Amino acid sequence: MATAGDIGTFTVWDYVVFALMLLISAVIGIYYAFAGRKQKTSQDFLMGGRSMSAVPVALSLTASFMSAVTVLGTPAEVYRFGAMFSVVGIAYAIVVLISSEVFLPVFYRLGITSTYEYLERRFNKCVRLIGTIIFLIQTIIYTGIVVYAPALALNQVTGFHLWGAIVATGAVCTFYCTLGGLKAVVWTDVFQVGIMVAGFLSIIIRAVVVQGGIAPILNDSYYGGRLNFWDFNPNPLQRHSFWTIVIGGTSLWTGIYGCNQSQVQRYIACKSRFQAKLALYINLLALWAILACAILCGLAMYSIYKDCDPWTAKFVSAPDQLMPYLTLDILRDYPGLPGLFVACAYSGTLSTVSSSINALAAVTVEDFVKPYFKSLSETKLFWISNGLSLLYGAVCIAMAGLASLLGGLLQAAISICGMMGGPLLGLFSIGILFPFANSLGALIGLLVGFAVALWVGIGAQIYPPLPSRTMPKYLSIEGCNFSAIVTNWTLTTALPTVTGIKTDAPVSERPALADNWYSLSYLYFSTIGTVITIIVGIIVSLLSGGLKQNVKRDYLLTSQDFAYLKVLLPSSWGKKRDEEVKVLNWRTRYSHSYPDKGADNPVFTHMEMTSAEKIGNANGINS
Repeated sequence: MATAGDIGTFTVWDYVVFALMLLISAVIGIYYAFAGRKQKTSQDFLMGGRSMSAVPVALSLTASFMSAVTVLGTPAEVYRFGAMFSVVGIAYAIVVLISSEVFLPVFYRLGITSTYEYLERRFNKCVRLIGTIIFLIQTIIYTGIVVYAPALALNQVTGFHLWGAIVATGAVCTFYCTLGGLKAVVWTDVFQVGIMVAGFLSIIIRAVVVQGGIAPILNDSYYGGRLNFWDFNPNPLQRHSFWTIVIGGTSLWTGIYGCNQSQVQRYIACKSRFQAKLALYINLLALWAILACAILCGLAMYSIYKDCDPWTAKFVSAPDQLMPYLTLDILRDYPGLPGLFVACAYSGTLSTVSSSINALAAVTVEDFVKPYFKSLSETKLFWISNGLSLLYGAVCIAMAGLASLLGGLLQAAISICGMMGGPLLGLFSIGILFPFANSLGALIGLLVGFAVALWVGIGAQIYPPLPSRTMPKYLSIEGCNFSAIVTNWTLTTALPTVTGIKTDAPVSERPALADNWYSLSYLYFSTIGTVITIIVGIIVSLLSGGLKQNVKRDYLLTSQDFAYLKVLLPSSWGKKRDEEVKVLNWRTRYSHSYPDKGADNPVFTHMEMTSAEKIGNANGINS
């Protein structure tokens, strides 16, 4: 059984593997800087010339979404609380369906570069400005945390140099984003998602060998209560249940895939709408694959440490350090493989940071430079885009430095970033789905939704849920060999208590809201922001004359966006529709030839004309 003293250490080969990952990423940027000299405009740099194909974009979407927080956090979540989190795969499917069928058609049809450009077209400049500012703040804060948090976890377990890793990853990201633009970001993400899968598989395969097969791992997980896939308790105060993960997760991640610039910018850069949709659905398969790897790593970790929990025994100081600890423990006899896992974690960081830098540059050019400096040529905009990528890379590294000073506020900052996405999702939803939503309703709905989301989120940080509501499953230290602990590890002198039998500490001066409103599952914070924004936006729009306005169909989700679904309808419906369209075409030709008789020709009954006109208009025949 592993103890604090017998895990491995980082070797020269581990550093070589990590350095190779950074080097290859940089080389991809150099390639697109010199071999891709066709990039002459800001559209080429920020949108890849809108010529990307589905597969690389799909893998880029996956790599950007699966950050190092996922690589380190999801296995630790499964180890401590069980495999309940795996039902997030259902949320992923719903998110991709909504993004591809609701948001993508509108954004792709408009040909926009910044998703916030839509807000001005649909509402006004004020709504666009507020939405853009929220996105910039959210992305910069989150990116700094994504850089710092995994670096800290890996540093404390492996001894990997903290600031050396932060500066190196930030500099490499900035380098290939500035040189190669979106194409470099996408193809680097493709490489990095391969590294992520390879890192996970190295852990899974070795754990299966150590435990004597997959059956002992599943058996230990079953009797340890870790195979708890289904829990339909509707209580919104429960941290994780089927409903909190599926409903809350759908709202949270639709805000990312549906309207966040970092993700939308990729799939609207595809060369056709079909390729964009295909990219989203291929991405779903990749998301499921990486989620399965993370879940298996968590179950394997429990099987190995079921009798000696490193966290309870204080061999590690935080749950995020469990995966690096496991890596050094079971791969210590294989030089280079621990380095592969560190490269896996940092690949998640690189892909997330690069997508953020590129998105920040795109939004700044489209929302702050082009509208106010209309005389700038495309060449100048291209160089401004390069400069902004360099600037935002430096800002993200600086934000990582600020995150190091936040200490216990890191979790609060992450929660606040998540809450910002909910009101923005609500704002885009009322614009696309409700023709009567006006600018006043959108603005007030956004502000109210944002205020309520911050209220519940900040309240949850000030008054966290009682320990019994966030208590992990039973974790034992009965099999730990504390006599083997070496002097370079700092441990408490007394044996820690077993996590599974913690009791609530006395709580004083907790307000009435602390045990209900502030104790909502953290996954519902985004949902609250979305729902409040939509409800308030609809009510204010209706009260302020929203029904009287005339909104262009291009800004809304229309029946034309679902025309391809006719292949799923009964064949008799399709034949009837084709006949009616032929009637419309014949009437149109007849009317053009005999304008004084066409409208009154007895061949056309009122029902036939009405039906044909509707179908023809839906297919753009009369437009």
